[in-house]
Amino acid sequence: MIRTIPLNKLVRSPRNVRKHSDAAADAELAASIAALGLLQNLIVRPAAKGKFEVEAGERRRRAMLALADDKVLPRDHQVTCLVLEDTAEAAVETSLAENFHRLAMNPADEAVAFASLIEGGTSIEDVARRFGLTVRFVEGRLRLATLAPVVFEALAAGEITLDLAKAYGATSDQAIQTQVFEQVSSAYYVPNPDSIRRMVLAGTVRGNDPRARLVGRDAYLTAGGRIERELFDDDDSEAWADVALLENLASAKMDEQAKALAAEQGLAWVKPTLDPYASHDLVDGLVRLPAEPAPLTEAELARLDELDVSYDEYAAILEDEDSAEEAVAAAEAAIEAIERECQDIRSRPPVLAPELKGDAGMILTLSRDGTPVLQPVFYGERQSDGPDDHDGIEVIAGGGDNGPRRAALSKRLVDELAMQRRDVLALHVASDPGLALDLLVFTLADGDTLDWRSRSATTIRGSVPAGPIVGFEAKDAPASAALADFKSGLDESWRAGEDVATRFDRFRSLGDDTRAAWLGFVVGRTFEASLNMAGDRHIALQDRLGRQIGIDMAQWWRPTAANYFDRVSKQVILDALADVGGPELSARFASVKKTDLAMSAERVFAGTYITEAEVRDRAIAWVPEVMRFADPAESLSTEQDELEGEGLTPISSANDDSPAPREMAA
Repeated sequence: MIRTIPLNKLVRSPRNVRKHSDAAADAELAASIAALGLLQNLIVRPAAKGKFEVEAGERRRRAMLALADDKVLPRDHQVTCLVLEDTAEAAVETSLAENFHRLAMNPADEAVAFASLIEGGTSIEDVARRFGLTVRFVEGRLRLATLAPVVFEALAAGEITLDLAKAYGATSDQAIQTQVFEQVSSAYYVPNPDSIRRMVLAGTVRGNDPRARLVGRDAYLTAGGRIERELFDDDDSEAWADVALLENLASAKMDEQAKALAAEQGLAWVKPTLDPYASHDLVDGLVRLPAEPAPLTEAELARLDELDVSYDEYAAILEDEDSAEEAVAAAEAAIEAIERECQDIRSRPPVLAPELKGDAGMILTLSRDGTPVLQPVFYGERQSDGPDDHDGIEVIAGGGDNGPRRAALSKRLVDELAMQRRDVLALHVASDPGLALDLLVFTLADGDTLDWRSRSATTIRGSVPAGPIVGFEAKDAPASAALADFKSGLDESWRAGEDVATRFDRFRSLGDDTRAAWLGFVVGRTFEASLNMAGDRHIALQDRLGRQIGIDMAQWWRPTAANYFDRVSKQVILDALADVGGPELSARFASVKKTDLAMSAERVFAGTYITEAEVRDRAIAWVPEVMRFADPAESLSTEQDELEGEGLTPISSANDDSPAPREMAA
C-alpha cells in the first residue's frame, strides 16, 4: 500500500542490509533531493508507537534528515512510502533486492543527460549543485559527449573503459580520434590509456624515439610505414608518420621479447610496456615477492679479500704524512677503483625462491635508447621487501686538539663492527616491548612519507636483514650471545599449528608477557647494520634510539686484537691509547711492533694492563667513535667541513656523561 508518512515518524530498520555508505555519494543524494524532490519511494514496515521502519531507502531517509537539520525540509515533511505487511525475513529479502539489483548509469548516458540539460539553458554550476557533484566532474562528462561518434558508441556499449575514452579525449580533433580508434581496433594487442594518449597527441614520431629504435627503420618501412624527411633531416630527426602502426609493431616486439624472457627465466609471465618505467596501472593488484641477491662465488669472495688487503695498503699511504703528493694521488685513485670493483661484485641480481617462481612475474620496460629492460623486481601473491645493499669504502677520522686525524678502517671491519653494534641495539629494544611497539607503529605509519633522503632504520615489513656480510656471526660478542639466549627463551609452542590460521590462534592464546617478548624480539631483529659515521652506513634513527635507551657500548663490546686492533693501522691504535692515557701512554708503545702492539692494546682496553687507575677507568670505558650512539642534536657540519674530500667521517663521540644503561629485562 502506498501512503505518505511524516519524516519524523520514519526510523532505521535493524534488518536493512546496507551497513556502509559514502559521504560524497550521500552529499550528492541530498543535493538531488533538495533540487528535485524524492524520486523513489521508501519501503517501510509498521513498528511500535506509530513509527515505521525503513527496510529500503535508509540513505534517502538520512539525506532528508540532513536537509531537515539545515532547515531545507520541515521535520514533518511528508514522504511517499510503500508500506509492507510481510514478515521480518521477507523484509530483509526486499531490502537486499532493492540494493542488489541496482545498476549505476553508464558514463555515456550521464554525458548525454548532462549535455541535454546544458542545451536547455542550465549552467554547469547549476547541474553540479542540483546533483551534488563537482563542477570538474560535470565538465568531464560533457567532454565525453564531444567524443567522435565511433568512440562514444564504444563507450556506451561497454566496448572500451572510461579511462580509454578519456585518453581519446586528450585531443578535441574527432578525425584523429576516429583514425586512432580504427587503427587500434584492428591491432592484435589490447591498448592502454597511455598508448592511446600518445597516439592521439602525436601526429608524427622522430626517428630517435625509443619505439622507433626498438622496431627499426627497415621493419617499419616493410610494414607500410611512411617517413617524411626534410632536406637537413638525418635518421634521428626524420618524422615517422604512422604512429599507430609504430605502436603496433613496438608492442608486438615487446610482447615477443617478454614471452622469450619468461621462458628463459622460468617465470609465469612478463608484462611488457612501452614506457621507461613500470606505471601504477601496470602493477596495480600485484605485490612484490621476497628476493635475495645471488650468492657470491668462491672466486668473487677471494677477489673481495684481495681488494680488502689492497685497500689497507693504499690507506696506509694516505695515513703517512710523509707520503709524496704523487703517491697520495695514486692511492686515492686506487681506492676509488677498489670501491667501484667491490660495488660491481656485490651488486647481485635478485634470486627468487624456486617454489615461488612458478607464479611470479616481472615487468619489461622500454629504455629511452630503445632497449627492452627487465626490471629487477618479482611480483606475485606475497609481499616482502628485501633490504637495500649499501656497499662503499668508509674512511673515519677523530678530532682533537691537534685537528683531525687521518685514519682508515677496512671495508670488512666496518661491516663487522656495524653488525655487532646492530646486535647491541637489537638486544635493548628486544628487552623493551613498549619501545619496540612504538617503533613498530611509527615505522608503519611513516612508511608513506617517501623521504628519499633518509635510509630506513629497520626492515619492519617483515624481512630480516641479510648482511652486509653473509654468514658473519660475532660469537664472542656479549650482545650477540645475549640475543641468542633471549631467542632461545621464547615460547615457540604456537609453531606446531599445521596452518597459518591455527598458528595464529595458538600465538594469540599465549600470555601477555610471552607475546610482549615476541614483539620486542621480532622488532629488534629487523635492524639494519649501522655505525656512527657519515655516509651510507649511518642511520640517524638508530643513533636516536641508542641515546634514548642509554646504551653503554663499553658494557656490550670491547675491542680486542681479533675484532679490532689487528684490523687497523698502528697509528689508529696509538691514537686510541692517546685518547685514554694522553701522549705519554701513546709514546710508551710507539716503538712496539704492530702484532705485539695489538695484543698490548687489548690488555690496556680490557683493564688488565698495569696503568694508573684513572687511565684504566678511561680505557675500560673506551670504544671507537663509530661504535657509539651519537647525540642527534650535535651538528655534523664542523667535522664534515674539516674533512671535506676525505671520505666518510664519524658523526660525533658520545659524551662522558651519557645516561646510565637501562635495566635489562629477565
